[in-house]
Amino acid sequence: MKPNILLLSVDQMRADCLSVLGHPLVETPNLDRLARGGTLFRNAYSAVPTCVAARTALMTGMSQRSHGRVGYRDSVPWSFEHTIAGELAVAGYHTQCVGKMHIYPARHLCGFHNVVLHDGYLHHNRGKHNNTADVHFDQVDDYLTWLRQTAGAHLDITDNGLDCNASTIARPWHLAEELHPTNWTVTQSIDFLRRRDPSKPFFLYTSFVRPHSPLDPPQAYLDMYDGLDFPDCPIGDWVDLDAAERQDHDPTTAFARIPKRRLNRAQAAYYALITHIDAQIGRLLNALQEYGVWDNTVVLFLSDHGEMLGDHHYFRKALPYEGSAKVPFMINDPGGRLGIREGSEAAEVIELRDVMPTILDIAGAPIPVTVDGRSMLPLCRGAKTDWRSYIHGEHSYGMLSHQFATDGVEKYIWFSQSGEEQLFDLTHDPEERTNLAHSPEWRDKLIAWRERVIAELTGREEGYVSEGSLVAGRQPKSLLTSGM
Repeated sequence: MKPNILLLSVDQMRADCLSVLGHPLVETPNLDRLARGGTLFRNAYSAVPTCVAARTALMTGMSQRSHGRVGYRDSVPWSFEHTIAGELAVAGYHTQCVGKMHIYPARHLCGFHNVVLHDGYLHHNRGKHNNTADVHFDQVDDYLTWLRQTAGAHLDITDNGLDCNASTIARPWHLAEELHPTNWTVTQSIDFLRRRDPSKPFFLYTSFVRPHSPLDPPQAYLDMYDGLDFPDCPIGDWVDLDAAERQDHDPTTAFARIPKRRLNRAQAAYYALITHIDAQIGRLLNALQEYGVWDNTVVLFLSDHGEMLGDHHYFRKALPYEGSAKVPFMINDPGGRLGIREGSEAAEVIELRDVMPTILDIAGAPIPVTVDGRSMLPLCRGAKTDWRSYIHGEHSYGMLSHQFATDGVEKYIWFSQSGEEQLFDLTHDPEERTNLAHSPEWRDKLIAWRERVIAELTGREEGYVSEGSLVAGRQPKSLLTSGM
């Protein structure tokens, strides 16, 4: 039989938050186990680092130029012909999603045979002024329905008072731990193992809403980190410190200098949510063994994007910096059928669009012509391959709208509204503290990276390129014509 496939996805987890990578505080023993038993990718990126665009690339294998999502926009109908789940269903797989999808309409199956949904708090779903039938949150969200049936009809996911984008405010989960969305996601995933069709291989997409805020870990996990000595966040020589100081202390702010005590509490809760997820992943991996499918299940782990977490006084995502755009990614094949090198690392720069062709390659299924990504299995096997030399990313984000390109060794950023350029030597400056764009020694590299971005943007509808040069001040778009 073809191998089963388990895709573990988390929301807003930084690439460096793995203890296997030497993080000074975070504990992730189960993810470390997966990494040491398979291939860990050191340069995995989300080209458009927010939820909707990232998940579009993940599910379709398309680049942002093809799928059209180049910023954050909700309520865009999902009309893609080819998806991971759809292609695997055609190939004979029993497909199931549990957790976050963040597509539109919310109950779109996206090729899955079944979806047990919890998207977290999405403003467009919660809008009580909106009379569209598919946005009645109480009706579309399976977790909230289960929570009310299990623990009380009055309960809501906002009862703890935390906003879904409050990346600087934390408090412990206020209900029993088994009622937390992270536990629920694994409980429902294990239940799928019980009721799946045993005559078919399965594709299970277990998609966690955390560590995306609200920062609400169970108390036991918060206790692991609360009060520890947290290293200072990196602050680049390019950061406008006066502007950061002037920002108010709105808990949903994306840029501000906040009090150290509050910052450390938020960091503690964020790390605690990751360790909580790790423990629940361990529970799911144990269930695979109990159901006798561990040795025939390929496990992949990733995040849709990262979280700035105070780096350079920024919070949340959408930015081109490592904290936001770089993601964890690993593949483990317990049965050893695929030739994946145990305990190996890959330095090639990969992107979320590469996940779909990799999974289809694992399943022995055809890869549609619409897919822009490439299978990563040759990289896992240590094979010589003509891999891409860099990836191009972007995000419409008001005055911080940007384009970037990186090979995991260097990174170029162009802010399309101001024309500001940044260049970082990621090998010697992984925290992006020093902007080399104005360094004479780096002028040739700056020009070379700029030319790559010009090539990527030539012909784009925004008009970012004219007569072979970048043009600042053009109106950014969150959705290209190709995505409409």
